[in-house]
Amino acid sequence: MRAAQAEVEQTLLELPETVRGAASKVPVIYERRPGHGLVEDGLDDDLLGLFVGDPLAEEGLGGSVPAQILLFLENLWEFVEGDPEAYAEEVQTTYLHELGHYLGLDEVDLEERGLD
Repeated sequence: MRAAQAEVEQTLLELPETVRGAASKVPVIYERRPGHGLVEDGLDDDLLGLFVGDPLAEEGLGGSVPAQILLFLENLWEFVEGDPEAYAEEVQTTYLHELGHYLGLDEVDLEERGLD
């Protein structure tokens, strides 16, 4: 978990200041894998990350779940087949992908930015 936290913290520091302020507001939760409830809700058990809650533009409008980014560390590790360098890169990519959702980007926007 420490490697993932360090990568997220470094990524956050490298963001433009205008984005960094918003990004620092959304907590990152590190889980081993998606919980039973998420899988029951139809999400894949090999999911790498997930943004839940209201996007930045909708904050304060009465959402039921606080905005947060979930990173699934064992899935990330397995996805890169245990390669530490690839793991760091994938943690960064997954974090930025989920942060993009928080900032209001959809899948097409993220794909255009190489964050798919």
